[in-house]
Amino acid sequence: MNADADGNIAGKHLVIFGCGYIGGEIARQAAGRGLRVTALTRNAEKAAGVRAQGVAAVVAELSGDEWHAAVGPAEFALNCVSSGGGGAESYRRSYLAGMKSVLAWAGKHPALETLVYTSSTSVYPQDGGGRVDETSPAAGRDERTAVLVETEALLRASAVRRRVVLRLAGIYGPGRTHLVQQVQAGEVAGEGTHHLNLIHRDDACTAIWAALRAPATVTDGLFNVADDGAATKAEITAWLAGRLGLPAPRFTGEPAGGRAPVPDRIIVNARLKSVLGWKPLWPSFREGYANLLSR
Repeated sequence: MNADADGNIAGKHLVIFGCGYIGGEIARQAAGRGLRVTALTRNAEKAAGVRAQGVAAVVAELSGDEWHAAVGPAEFALNCVSSGGGGAESYRRSYLAGMKSVLAWAGKHPALETLVYTSSTSVYPQDGGGRVDETSPAAGRDERTAVLVETEALLRASAVRRRVVLRLAGIYGPGRTHLVQQVQAGEVAGEGTHHLNLIHRDDACTAIWAALRAPATVTDGLFNVADDGAATKAEITAWLAGRLGLPAPRFTGEPAGGRAPVPDRIIVNARLKSVLGWKPLWPSFREGYANLLSR
């Protein structure tokens, strides 16, 4: 976002629901852009962290309504809450009940211009290595991802003036280098022949800013957020191993941590570029991981 655009939002109020990896970084950036920022989190330690950056913080469960009075009206809102682990019930509480509470709060404040929700490309069940865009059916692959689809629909059917859903691919970036650690250990979860769709944290953040500043014509936006990589896991890990001076790792053939297998598909980001003018800072894993490994 350029200086002129920043000037148009300086002094306005942004509420961020969730202060995790993405929400915490947006809070930091927003304070630097001159916005008044309130962050809601259930984690007291994260609340203290954002307060140290000049951000007001409210510690509360999003699914309740006790926080409504403490947050007050705002022009912009970002719902990037996480499930905090757990199964489908945790997803329903964090995402679905959380969104219902956010929309109830929004209904009290007609000044709200834009509400952005960060969903996930895990809602796509497609397999077989094909290309997946926003017109592809998103029915969810299991009970948890079905909750994400239901949460998206709840927002898109709401009366909020501008509603934007961002479906994020696998996030990596500073402090989140799980794949590098697996390569260093010599064993990587999953299948090497499957495509691995990624988005650097910095590019997820620029997509959020583009959504918050979406043109007036975008009242109900749905966008995939992934880089231009379209590479297989074997290609990515071989490149990482080469940069680290290690042999190529072996693949377990099983998903990590007992998770459901991720389908093999290529997430297409063309709509995000054409409608919102987004352009990735790190177009592929090569640029993104090269930057991380040089630190």
